[in-house]
Amino acid sequence: MNLAFPFSFDTTGRTAQDALADHVNDMIELILFTSPGERVNLPTFGSGTSQLVFAPNSDVLAAAQQQAIQAGLQNWLSDLIRVNSVQVVTQDSTLQVTVVYTLVSNQQQQSQQFLYGGPTQ
Repeated sequence: MNLAFPFSFDTTGRTAQDALADHVNDMIELILFTSPGERVNLPTFGSGTSQLVFAPNSDVLAAAQQQAIQAGLQNWLSDLIRVNSVQVVTQDSTLQVTVVYTLVSNQQQQSQQFLYGGPTQ
């Protein structure tokens, strides 16, 4: 069952569901922005990207976060996706994360991009 995120109900009052590709996109976002230890029953879930809000932005930080993201995705989503690449780019106060992956079920390649930090608008 591919639950919709955020959790909601459909028009029939049942738990809303998403297509597999949408469900995987939601799961990747959850892994990126959940800090390890944040979930009581899954203490190793996440990559800790959200903890970087006060860390100095640098190439070293980007490289370390790239490894953490790739490890988190492979650990938690290896039955659904094959990670092709994770690219983390720092520019000023912005961290840009691009994840390229292949869905295991239909071998369709997907790409997802996230921006973290930067000026608020």
